[in-house]
Amino acid sequence: MSCGSCKMTIPKIKRECVILKKLINKPEDVEQQMIAGIIKAHSQYVSRIDGFNVLIRANKKQGKVALVSGGGSGHEPSHGGFVGEGMLDAAVCGAIFTSPTPDQVYEAIKAVDAGAGVLLIIKNYTGDVLNFEMAAEMAEADGIKVLNVVVNDDVAVMDSLWTTGRRGVAGTVLVHKIAGAAAEAGATLEEVQAIANKVIANVRTMGMALTACTVPAAGKPGFDLTDTEMEMGIGIHGEPGTYRSAIKTADDITNEMMDKILTDMPLGSSDEVVVLVNGFGGTPVMELYVINNRVYDILVEKGVKIYHTMVGDYMTSIEMAGCSITVLKLDAEMKKFFDAKANTIALQV
Repeated sequence: MSCGSCKMTIPKIKRECVILKKLINKPEDVEQQMIAGIIKAHSQYVSRIDGFNVLIRANKKQGKVALVSGGGSGHEPSHGGFVGEGMLDAAVCGAIFTSPTPDQVYEAIKAVDAGAGVLLIIKNYTGDVLNFEMAAEMAEADGIKVLNVVVNDDVAVMDSLWTTGRRGVAGTVLVHKIAGAAAEAGATLEEVQAIANKVIANVRTMGMALTACTVPAAGKPGFDLTDTEMEMGIGIHGEPGTYRSAIKTADDITNEMMDKILTDMPLGSSDEVVVLVNGFGGTPVMELYVINNRVYDILVEKGVKIYHTMVGDYMTSIEMAGCSITVLKLDAEMKKFFDAKANTIALQV
C-alpha cells in the first residue's frame, strides 16, 4: 500500500485473532484444576470424590439428612463454597454452564448418605432436573432414600432455552442455608424438604448485566452489548436477558428490578425479609452497595422490615458485570434456621 503522493510503501498490518484473556492453562482443564486448587486451599472444609468433580463435606456427620446440590461450574462460590457444617454435604461440579452427569450426582449421593436420606436441591434447568432425577433413581435402587426440591426464584422469565418454568438463580443460596440448618438440627428428610419448599415459595430474584461473560471453550462473549446498553432479566449461564435497553442510573435500574420482584411477591408492613444483592463476578463491591442503598430505601418506604442483608458474589456468571437482587420473605421457622450456625468456605455464621 502506498502513502499518498510520496509513494512510500507501508506494510499491511496482519490482523490476528483476539487472544482470550483468562487466567487458565487449557479450557478443558479448568474444572479439574479449579477443584484441585479448592482442595489445596480449603481441605478443612471439603474433600473430593476420587475420579469425579464432586466436593464433599470433610467432616461427615452420621445420622443426619444429607444435602446435595450443584450444576455447571462458573458460578463460584456456588456451589462448592457452601459445602460444610450447616449447609451442603456435597456439590456436584459440571463443566462450565453444563449440567453434571447422572453418574456424578449418583456418586455424590452415595458418598454423603449418612443413614437419614438425601435431599437434592436442583436449580430449574432442564438438564439439571433430568440428570439429578436419574441419579436419584439409581441411588434408590441401592436402597438410599432420596427426595428433591427444584428452585425457581427468577421472576424475569417463565420459560427459557434451558428451562420449563422459571430459572433457579441466586435464591438457591438461601435454600442451601435454611434447609442445611434444618438438616444439621436433626430434621427428617421430609421435614427438610418441606422447609426447602417453603423457602422456594417465598424467594424471588431479578438480574441484569452490563457485559456478557466468556466461556473459555467458546472464546467469545455470549452476546454483544454496546457501551450504552444493558441487558435486563439476565440468567446465570451467559444467556441474553429478556430485554435490552439504554443504560440507566443505579437507582433507576434498582427501581426496575424491585418493581418486577414486588409485583410478583407483594410485601407489606407486616413482612420481614432477607435481601441478597449478588454480583455476577465482574461487578465491584462498591457498586453492589450502591444498588443495596436503593433496595433498602424501597423496602423501608413500604414498611417492610429488613432482617438481614447479604452483599457480594454468591452465584456468579464467570466474569459478567452485573448483579441480581433476591428477596426472601421470612416466617419464624425460616428465621430460626437462617440464623443457625454455618461453617463453609464462602459463608460463616
